[in-house]
Amino acid sequence: MKIVEIRNTTRQTLLGEKISLANTRWTRLRGLLGRPEPKPGEGLLIQPCSGVHMMGMKYPLDVAFLGPDGSVVATYHALKPGKKSKWHRAAKQALEVRAGTLEQTGTQPGDRLSVSHVG
Repeated sequence: MKIVEIRNTTRQTLLGEKISLANTRWTRLRGLLGRPEPKPGEGLLIQPCSGVHMMGMKYPLDVAFLGPDGSVVATYHALKPGKKSKWHRAAKQALEVRAGTLEQTGTQPGDRLSVSHVG
């Protein structure tokens, strides 16, 4: 699986340097299911994605939905296991990170995120 780094260029903060890219049918379907809770700096970028569910998960996640230009169109703080997000028409990607990351970085709708390929 490819690894990317994601920065909030609006706030000059790093959301993660070890974000796995889920851009195939299987990696999108599996997501973080059955995996340990992401450590700080880890997470998953799902492409394409307009909504997520937390069915079968054992820990909460922060989720940011991104438009085609990398702008944040919606955020969910500590989305709990068993819950789901709304469907976001404008979203093309979903970033799932450790709960608390969006608050720590000040990330909010309207911010612009950049994705850089690491490996």
